[in-house]
Amino acid sequence: MLVFVDESGDPGLKIDQGSSRYFVIALVIFEDNDEAEAADNRITLLRREMRLDPRFEFHFNKCRRDFRRQFLEAIAPYQFFYYGIVIDKDPNKLWGKGFQYKDSFYKYSCSLVFENAKAFLNNATVIIDGSGSKDFRKQLERYFKKHLNNPGQRFIRRVKPQDSRKNNLLQLADMIVGAIHRSFGTKTDADQYRTIINHREIRVQLWPK
Repeated sequence: MLVFVDESGDPGLKIDQGSSRYFVIALVIFEDNDEAEAADNRITLLRREMRLDPRFEFHFNKCRRDFRRQFLEAIAPYQFFYYGIVIDKDPNKLWGKGFQYKDSFYKYSCSLVFENAKAFLNNATVIIDGSGSKDFRKQLERYFKKHLNNPGQRFIRRVKPQDSRKNNLLQLADMIVGAIHRSFGTKTDADQYRTIINHREIRVQLWPK
């Protein structure tokens, strides 16, 4: 079992000074390694079909709208599923001093999404973006070690940081988390992307309600 993790937004609470309204984490899960390899190969082929450089990185916030749709339509037939947590940082909704500290914010966000997915995790290899946020990566690793392995069951076998620029399925996680984040916004394309992959969605939790 392979789990690819990515984030969108930031943990900052000063929305009026440029922080994002939402902080989002997505887990993209492949139960079958062969299916993951097939999806990986499809993304490589997609670059050729779109006449892109073989090193082109699919990154939701940097892609054109048509690129986002083409990517998600190409990957939608493959057998994966995903979970998401969307933290609403509206100061009228988000209470508690702990959210003022980056480490505790990350830690709690990780706990929510992984607890939701825990029933589906079994001896999983978790791949995280080694070139992404160091704070996010650090809190993920701490959470895994402390909470996700019980004496009688190993949910997580190991954690592997990899460079998203060289990993197609981390780029898939980026596109998924970007689609989730966009769906909670007000831009004209807010509803376009998540609908393409909603048959792969197990749960996206908005917190707090």
